Amino acid sequence: MFDGTGGCVDVGGTARTKAGVPALAQVAAMPLLEETTLPQEHPPTVPVVIIGNGPSGICLSYLLSGYKPYLDTATVHPNPILYRKLQETKHLPITEQDLEYLSEGLEGRSGNPVAVLFDTLLHPNADYGYEFPPVLQWRRDKQQHLPHLVLGRATPGGAWHAMEGSMLTISLGIWMELPGVNYRDLTDGKRRDVTSDRATPEEISSYYRNYVQLKGLQKNFVDNTYVTSVQKLCRGHDGQTDEGDVQVGDGRNEGFVGSGVECVDDGGGGVLWEVRGYQQVQNDTHVPFCLFAENVVLATGASDSPIRLGVEGEDLPFVFHSISDLGLAVGRRKLDMNSDPILIVGAGLSAADAVLCACNSNIRVLHVFRKSVDDPDLIFKQLPKTLYPEYHNVYNMMCSQTYTNVATSSAPNRPQAVSIASSVCAKMCPKPQLATGNMAGNASVGLFPDYTSFPEHCVVSLQSDMKCLLQGINSLKAFKISMVLVLIGTNPNLFFLKGQGQYLGQDPTKPISCKQNTIDIHPYTFECTKEPGLFAMGPLVGDNFVRFLKGGALGIASCLLKRLKKKGELISSGGNNFIPDGEESSTRWL
Repeated sequence: MFDGTGGCVDVGGTARTKAGVPALAQVAAMPLLEETTLPQEHPPTVPVVIIGNGPSGICLSYLLSGYKPYLDTATVHPNPILYRKLQETKHLPITEQDLEYLSEGLEGRSGNPVAVLFDTLLHPNADYGYEFPPVLQWRRDKQQHLPHLVLGRATPGGAWHAMEGSMLTISLGIWMELPGVNYRDLTDGKRRDVTSDRATPEEISSYYRNYVQLKGLQKNFVDNTYVTSVQKLCRGHDGQTDEGDVQVGDGRNEGFVGSGVECVDDGGGGVLWEVRGYQQVQNDTHVPFCLFAENVVLATGASDSPIRLGVEGEDLPFVFHSISDLGLAVGRRKLDMNSDPILIVGAGLSAADAVLCACNSNIRVLHVFRKSVDDPDLIFKQLPKTLYPEYHNVYNMMCSQTYTNVATSSAPNRPQAVSIASSVCAKMCPKPQLATGNMAGNASVGLFPDYTSFPEHCVVSLQSDMKCLLQGINSLKAFKISMVLVLIGTNPNLFFLKGQGQYLGQDPTKPISCKQNTIDIHPYTFECTKEPGLFAMGPLVGDNFVRFLKGGALGIASCLLKRLKKKGELISSGGNNFIPDGEESSTRWL
């Protein structure tokens, strides 16, 4: 499952001088402040700072760089009502139209109406299996470039660079593409078979890197940057900026006072944001930076913090929370067919990927998950067998190769199981046995004989002597294992916001979750309802697929461009002067 000239930009898009020094580390490149010193003058203000350089940040950078989507008059959208609406204002780019009006009545697999709108414009009737061409035509107006910076921890592409290279994406390759560049054009049009056009993470990460360069966006990207703080400031009546007495996270939208200067939230005019962090340069040197922004976009994705079980022993050295750790162990020959089985926890696609990886390496597997194999919410039930045969093979094993109770306990509930965990694990650890009753007449039983599933089970304890205790319905089971992979999902890490941004959620009493408690936004602008000037997109607002997160870029770009045009402040420089372009190192923003 699963981007120059004169030596100023490296392959990944990091701005550099001829000497190879990252441009972010130079005052002439972008506004910087040492975190331990106070400047004599405040740094200049960036109109937009985007935190995260994955597909969300890349797509938004594209739309803020003067690229505008118009109705392609040579095409016809299969939805007659939407097509009639598009024709009414075909002389205007979509970003200048009423997105609420265009989105009305549309249905799709996203809860955000603009995401559904943009998806049907780029991939009409895709949910019905059609591959119609986009109905959009892209034109670039360099006078409509809105200066912005995209800060990312690696090269453009985000988490795709870190994913296991042999897996295939859930989405079709064409659904992973960004506006204006056909995915197949950059991958030699390769198709694996007539039914599948899924891609590997390596192909997708390469596509995103190339996309940034092909569209001339690299001057907006600053790589290897880590944001450590985002704080709300206020702008005084004389144009000076003073640090407020309230940090991001207080959720106070009325005016507040800092240093005796009243600051009023007026949707982008009175409030500034201070963004602090550091860039990692040669020899792992950390260069701190500080900049001001009128608007901040959270595009950090969802893969920062693995969800933990919260059980005894989860911090032991043989317990991991990433499938990449399994690949490393196999590559270093720490695991083989003679090893004790590995324990995989979870019933999602990441856990299935781990099962496939282990099976391909002839490693024994114990697979534990809380749900029943008949649970309608299991992701496998939502995937067509013809497109995802490998996941259906895993699901067949989950159903057919279940464990037979050979070492039951009389423990009636979980609390008792915890109290006797050590004593149970000290006993003989049985070898998993297959439930032969479930295997009768099942043609898929031979998929991988050394796999055993434990439906409706949970992990009670992990012991330092490489033993685990599992609890099923009215039973406890203990096993000797060689490795544990906890793959039960991830949460975003918004540590740079006060309270980790929890107050921004739909339910401010719970942590931000990409599935259960997304950031509360305006549905057509993606602006946080509790913080004007702060926007969120992608998994943070529930759009976990690239196909739909592009809608966030459309909503945000439309909002910002309309807002600045109304104020008469749209910067039409045709380029970004925060980072040097070619041989010139502008000091305009110093």
